[in-house]
Amino acid sequence: MRCDYKDDFKVDYSGGSLHITKGKDVDLVVKEGQIPANYKACLDSAVKRDSCHELRSAARGITNTIDRAFNIE
Repeated sequence: MRCDYKDDFKVDYSGGSLHITKGKDVDLVVKEGQIPANYKACLDSAVKRDSCHELRSAARGITNTIDRAFNIE
């Protein structure tokens, strides 16, 4: 499933991997084995419901976990 948003973000969840882009500034791929189970369930639910809102929310949650990992002291 791929969703394009008004703010130029694109979220693609297919083949088990998540690909997030925004113009030339953001190009992030999270492979299937790197997605936490709780977020994978959210991504799968978004696809099942065909909900771009849910897909973006799950993608945001995953990127937040990456951000928190960098900020651990």
